[in-house]
Amino acid sequence: MTHVHNDPADFKTDVLRGFALAYPAYVERVAEASGFVRAGGPVDGKVSLLLGGGSGHYPSYSGVVGTGFADAAVLGDLFASPSAEQAYRVGRAAEGGAGLIIAFGNYAGDRLNFAVAADRLRAEGIDTRIVYVTDDIASGPADQQDLRRGIAGTFTVYKIAGAAAEAGLDLDEVERVMRAANAATYSFGVAFEGCTMPGADEPLFHVEPGSMDFGLGIHGEPGISSAPWMPAHELAATLVETVLAERPEGVSGRAAVLLNGLGATKWEELFVLWGEVATLLGDADVELVAPEVGELVTSLDMAGCSLSVTWLDSELEGYWVAPASTPAFRRGDAVARQRSTPRERKVPDTSAADAEEASDASLAAAVVVKRAVAALRDTVEQHKEHLGQLDAVAGDGDHGIGMSRGATAAAEAAEATEGGVQTVLSAAGAAFGDRAGGTSGILWGVLLDGVGQGLGNTEEPTAERVAASVQQAVEKLQTFSKAERGDKTMLDALFPFVETLTAETGAGQPLGAAWNKAAEAAVAAAESTAELTPKIGRARPLAERSVGTPDPGAVSLGLIVTAVGEVLASPDAD
Repeated sequence: MTHVHNDPADFKTDVLRGFALAYPAYVERVAEASGFVRAGGPVDGKVSLLLGGGSGHYPSYSGVVGTGFADAAVLGDLFASPSAEQAYRVGRAAEGGAGLIIAFGNYAGDRLNFAVAADRLRAEGIDTRIVYVTDDIASGPADQQDLRRGIAGTFTVYKIAGAAAEAGLDLDEVERVMRAANAATYSFGVAFEGCTMPGADEPLFHVEPGSMDFGLGIHGEPGISSAPWMPAHELAATLVETVLAERPEGVSGRAAVLLNGLGATKWEELFVLWGEVATLLGDADVELVAPEVGELVTSLDMAGCSLSVTWLDSELEGYWVAPASTPAFRRGDAVARQRSTPRERKVPDTSAADAEEASDASLAAAVVVKRAVAALRDTVEQHKEHLGQLDAVAGDGDHGIGMSRGATAAAEAAEATEGGVQTVLSAAGAAFGDRAGGTSGILWGVLLDGVGQGLGNTEEPTAERVAASVQQAVEKLQTFSKAERGDKTMLDALFPFVETLTAETGAGQPLGAAWNKAAEAAVAAAESTAELTPKIGRARPLAERSVGTPDPGAVSLGLIVTAVGEVLASPDAD
């Protein structure tokens, strides 16, 4: 278990504070953001590399900020993507005038949040590219690499890209090199026991005694298959054979190889395994180039390890062996380049929208909205442990915690905001997305803001107008998330909700009655997701394990709309 912590809810914040105090020669905190840039700021005229993802993976991501590696890192809460707002703030601080690459492992929440951040940065004139890493061969077939997760191979891909940027390549070239490194990287891992979140009594999953789980994730997800315990030479053979099965045709045989510990597997154990791995790779005519054994991409205190192979050509090899100097990784004699001076950036003008005066009807409705958001918070708090348990079946178990952070922040923001319905809901959505992070954070942020935009600050929020605004927000959410009905997501409950709400209000039912009827449909649909197989998100690689358990996002949606319905049906809501 995680033994050292204060309030578990503050674990990430405490980690960031301690890390900044430990390594001031390497990093400095970005003001009002959960991230770091290199000490002294960005390098003038150099492409900047921003790494990001959830906490719990040290030395990824903050531990590799420094010369020859990353220019900045942004961290979300444990195993949760940083919010779009946090990524935007750190990206803005990191860019030195030659463009920015945002890099992360291929997870749904990261892709959604970083895409929004990148759009905001581009709107300010910062040329921003996104490259996500897809090295985990257990999480998708060889011909669908875009489905694969990013695990320990991210380390090698990031190192190569960082060295290319340090060498002075322009943005197009650094992106090209990074994509080539990703395409050449393959990883496969094994878990011996799950990790335990701070304050929790039990790990997110257990490996049966005498067994091993193969195909694990790095966010506390269990493996996709189990096998009886095996000695080191047999384990090494399983890892090596699985990774080499996807050895590309025509490669030179020279490779950067990592044997990565996930947090609780000791270095001595890794060295025992590496002795077997290195021999088997040599027998397969793999020539090792600056191999690394140790903790490079961890998962809190998970017991396990992974093998990563990056096939090198002369260009990739040059960047892999290039010098670097960071808090957690040092190689050769890395020389820092000249720092840049802060530059002013164009910030989009939103003052006109902010200045819109709310009508009396919208101001009155905003009071009800604040009560509804408070009800959202209360029901999430009441059920957060259950939501986490559902999520732990085939995910990382953080859905309840993340929803709690977001809901609490949304309620606080709504209560502190003066104005009409749109103003209050937009504030709540922004706070939810920023504090929750991850997939749920960005989706609920988009949903709340979308409903607010549909209702506006001047029109009376009639039942028909509320239904139309919810439908408009759901359509926007689907376009944004690219999820479809049947993918086993919150949309599987949201679609029946909005369809019923539209039909009931269209038939003349008052808002409270129509909303509660729609909430019943959402709850029933959420329970029905138990029979679905997930097609997207972190649960997808563990699809069969998920069958029989309802989707936690759909369940939380049902709980929330039910609680909001009680507010809307109360006599003082009219």
